[in-house]
Amino acid sequence: MNRVVVAGYGPAAHRLVETLLSRGFDGSVTIFGEESLPAYDRVALTSYLTDTDFADLRLPDLPGVVTRLSARVTGIDRAAKVVTTAEGHAEPYDTLVLATGSAPFVPPVPGASHAFVYRTIDDLELIRAAASHATRGVVVGGGLLGLEAADALRGLGLETHIVELSPWLMPRQVDEGGGAVLKGHISRLGLSVHAGVSLASIEPDRVVLSDGRTIDASVVVFSAGIKPRDELARDCGLEVGERGGVAVDEGMRTSDPSIYAVGECALVGGMVYGLVGPCFTQAEVAADRMLGGASRFDGADLSTKLKLLGVEVAQFGAMEGALDVTYMDPVGGVYKRLFVSDDAQTLLGGICVGDAGPYTTLKPFVGKPLPAAPSDLLFTGSAVSLDLPDDAQVCSCNNVTAGHLRTAICDGVTDVPGLKACTRAGTTCGSCVPLMKQLLEKSGVELSKALCEHFDHSRAELFDIVRVREITTFSELIGLYGRGRGCDICKPAVASILASLHNGHVLDGERAALQDTNDHFLANIQKNGTYSVVPRIPGGEITPEKLIVVGEVARDFGLYTKITGGQRIDLFGARVEQLPQIWKRLVDAGFESGHAYGKALRTVKSCVGSTWCRYGVQDSVGLAIALELRYRGLRSPHKLKSAVSGCARECAEARSKDFGIIATEKGWNLYVGGNGGFKPRHADLLISDVSTEELITVIDRFLMFYIRTADRLQRTAAWVESLEGGLDYLRAVIVDDSLGICDSLDAQMERHVATYVDEWRTTIEDPDKLSRFVSFVNAPGTPDPSIVFETERDQIKPVLIPLERLSSSLAT
Repeated sequence: MNRVVVAGYGPAAHRLVETLLSRGFDGSVTIFGEESLPAYDRVALTSYLTDTDFADLRLPDLPGVVTRLSARVTGIDRAAKVVTTAEGHAEPYDTLVLATGSAPFVPPVPGASHAFVYRTIDDLELIRAAASHATRGVVVGGGLLGLEAADALRGLGLETHIVELSPWLMPRQVDEGGGAVLKGHISRLGLSVHAGVSLASIEPDRVVLSDGRTIDASVVVFSAGIKPRDELARDCGLEVGERGGVAVDEGMRTSDPSIYAVGECALVGGMVYGLVGPCFTQAEVAADRMLGGASRFDGADLSTKLKLLGVEVAQFGAMEGALDVTYMDPVGGVYKRLFVSDDAQTLLGGICVGDAGPYTTLKPFVGKPLPAAPSDLLFTGSAVSLDLPDDAQVCSCNNVTAGHLRTAICDGVTDVPGLKACTRAGTTCGSCVPLMKQLLEKSGVELSKALCEHFDHSRAELFDIVRVREITTFSELIGLYGRGRGCDICKPAVASILASLHNGHVLDGERAALQDTNDHFLANIQKNGTYSVVPRIPGGEITPEKLIVVGEVARDFGLYTKITGGQRIDLFGARVEQLPQIWKRLVDAGFESGHAYGKALRTVKSCVGSTWCRYGVQDSVGLAIALELRYRGLRSPHKLKSAVSGCARECAEARSKDFGIIATEKGWNLYVGGNGGFKPRHADLLISDVSTEELITVIDRFLMFYIRTADRLQRTAAWVESLEGGLDYLRAVIVDDSLGICDSLDAQMERHVATYVDEWRTTIEDPDKLSRFVSFVNAPGTPDPSIVFETERDQIKPVLIPLERLSSSLAT
């Protein structure tokens, strides 16, 4: 009889047993898990604190397996081949697998017993309970899991500080340059980073750092590394590593031939692996050996691609090389670095922060000839040749190569879900899914345009469904045409569609739960956790009376003011509970929301035009005001910006906008598809020398056609480029009415104009909507007067750079 016992019930243990069952194992399997819950996806642990139920994290049931939960194995009798639990239960085995995982490393500092750790759902429940009575928290550790924990505390409404011993964040994944850019991203989200310092002690309601500084905080979470759970192996005399870990060979077998070890407790080749991909591979190797196979674990790809606190971070291959090519944009928050061999012919590795676009395409080329010049690779995506060798690893989590995927495609698999089902690629972190799609396309397979796993339809198809069926809620749409409960991809996309079609308030009913972060509070969150308030100033024209009101509001609430490039006045530094008070002052003075927080029309910039300028040939200010008032509140796949220039001198920079207008002696020229961003693009001339009436009609149709047919988060520049037939096709549709839809587009815009309401005014008039605007969820209403809000920066001070230093920098 072949009796398999597994000590530990995490993802690695689940993968091992799942592999055994899938290959026809006919013995008995008993799993002992310490937690009261069955195996779950620990990669998505943080989502449990937001909008995810345990059912969404739970791994599939294992049929025919005996599972004992809340049962910790405490002893192994190797001679009798029996394990015992803390409750005294004895279980015999023929083969034992240690999958006990790891424990959080807790530094031996005074007061550490009062802190929390971040490893299990039970840990998260304890943190959630503590956070309900706190306002500030500290995370010790700035690595992968530390940033996950920081995101969790921020999501619970706590002002969050991160303490990291290394000089920069994520030192195992990024270098100093990448760490600096990452810190900038995280600081802008309102989190405070303390790098190059350790924790000295934890005292009641505060922590003391090694440099003597203190941070007031009542919630402290340790996430500073892990240590293998190897106590069972030590106690029964198995070989262990000098620094911990159950020593195993390349087949994952311990010094006892009847005992295997997999996952974070295993020491293989002198290394303990803490990533899910290598742990899964170890589980599969052990299962194969238990069934008589000869698989080997020869190390693993430690590449990672993830999105922490909304920031893309990726690392693949080596973090060093003879030569490197680096791109750094601290303003845009982007850092990319590629390492190549000394002859510049072989890719060794790379680091990406802020834009992980190159990761998917380039990771399979590690150790192989470069597909293009190194400098070109930093900014390339699908443009790189996808003729990958069969041994190129596409999915590092599940050790799936390009050859495995090509074989599946040749066997008849025609979509990504099919590839996931037969190869497991893309089923863990999902970062390889774009490359899987590209391989399918390269093989001539027409891909599904599904928005996400919950909808089989594209965004454009869902738009038409909502429009034709007059659907008004997300729950109705997913109930009729989708599945599940939705995700962070489909919820905001559907929210945008509903807002575009029905012009309802974004915080009405269930719509409030669909919105992106900024839309939740109708304001943009800033790096210190406060919000900016941006009133609409159509065309940049403002009266002295309104200017005075803006100044008074800024003075009374202690706000920082900035005149932006879009000809608006931004007010920075407002706390959540102050927003309605500020809005009321502004609304009473005739202002309304500028929608700086939404995927909507932002501004229509203008020069002074023919009214004042001696070169102006048309009234650019009047047109800009008319357009901004017409399209205000128009929700779209991405933000929209416009400008009107009164002459060919182009002072309003109209050709860098989504739609821009330049005056001519005969009327107006309309340019479309210009954008800023990582790939700036000048707009293209769509129509020329048209009247104001014809101009507005074409802009109406352009915007509505874009809203109907663009993909999720697709800028107008990418949308225009993606149209089959390009600008000529667009002109045929919205000018010549080649599809016969112009009447529908016109009517849709007229409905928007007729039903527009100001979101600020509607919010301050609705007590239910106002109830969300509190700084502390456990202390609604006026903040306790004993609470002091400190301003780190009242104004931007000019920095004088010596001319010789500036010249040197430019030369460099």
